[in-house]
Parts: sequence; C-alpha cells; structure tokens
Amino acid sequence: MSKPGLFITFEGIDGSGKSTQAKRLAAHLQSQGRDVVLTREPGGSTGAEEIRALVLQGDPERWSAETEILLFTAARRDHLERTINPALAAGKVVICDRFADSTRMYQGLSRGDLRPVVDTLHSLMIGREPDLTLLIDMDPELGLSRALSRQTADERFEAFGAGLQAQMRRGFLDLAAEFPDRFRVIDGNQPLDQVTADVLTTVQSALS
Repeated sequence: MSKPGLFITFEGIDGSGKSTQAKRLAAHLQSQGRDVVLTREPGGSTGAEEIRALVLQGDPERWSAETEILLFTAARRDHLERTINPALAAGKVVICDRFADSTRMYQGLSRGDLRPVVDTLHSLMIGREPDLTLLIDMDPELGLSRALSRQTADERFEAFGAGLQAQMRRGFLDLAAEFPDRFRVIDGNQPLDQVTADVLTTVQSALS
C-alpha cells in the first residue's frame, strides 16, 4: 500500500522565517525519498495566485475585512481542489506556507471580531484542517524588520505596522493552545539552523 498523505502547514507573523523553514523541510523530505508538494497561501493554484495579487498588493485599506475573508476563502477553495487534495490523495506530503489559521488571525482578529465568520465559511467551503501545524514564534519587532527588508510587492499587511505584528503573535499562540493536537510551537528567535533542527525533529515524529 502507498504511504498516506500528510498535510503540514507553517504559520507565524510576517518575517518569522516560516517560508525558509518550509523550503528546508521540503528539501529534507525529498532527500529521504518522500514525494513532496511545496505550496503557499494565498496562492498555490493558477486562480488562487491571481487572487493573491488582489489581496496582498496596494493600499492597506483597499479591502474591508469582510471582503478579504471572501477573497481568501475563494483562493483557498481553488487551492484545495486543484493542488492540496489531489496531492494528499496520491500519498504525497503537502507543505503549505500559511493556511486557514492565517485567515483566522489576519481577518478574523486583527480588523474586528470576525472569527465566527471565518470559521463558518471555513466549515462550509473548506472543511479541512492540517495534520500538523508548525508555528514559528518570533519577536514582533524583529519579524517586522525582516519582513520590510524584503522589499517585495506583497507588503500590504506589513504596512499595518508593529502593533498588528504583536497582536498577531498573541493570536497565533492562542490558536496553538486552542488546537494542541496539531499545533507545535517552534522558537523562531534561535539561529536559523537550530530552528530547522527543531522543525525536522517535530516532523519526523509526526511521520513515524
């Protein structure tokens, strides 16, 4: 029988290093002979990448929080149908840089008490949680400094400033407490290689 698929997500504030760790994990698992799909949100499919440009670029006040929730849910649904579910059905390891937990935070918490709306749409249109979520916990000031130093076009949320970063960090840690079965918190303030070592140890435990 083929190995079952495994759905792993990385979460954390902007600049926490989760994207780097996701890439390192994918490379490590591929070197062990695992079939890996590395993807991201928003994005990960043709339609979702088009929506990504809409929600991550432009003026910080371009969209209301409610409109963002609808856009992110639409992107996630397409991503799930076209990328994530087929890969898992084929027994692959899917590593995703952000998933529904980011929407629970950025739209559900940061710009009003909209968590119930996010959860209702998730239940109706997505209906899937990761098998394992790695939260890279990072000092908010350092994370924001790293995020802004990238100087990419996708900086709309970084433009909300340090206050949002601190709020998001607290929110992500609260989520980890809310979903302890799938969340594992990794100290992102450590040297890069030590963060990677902690990630690999955690994932190998899940795979075994």
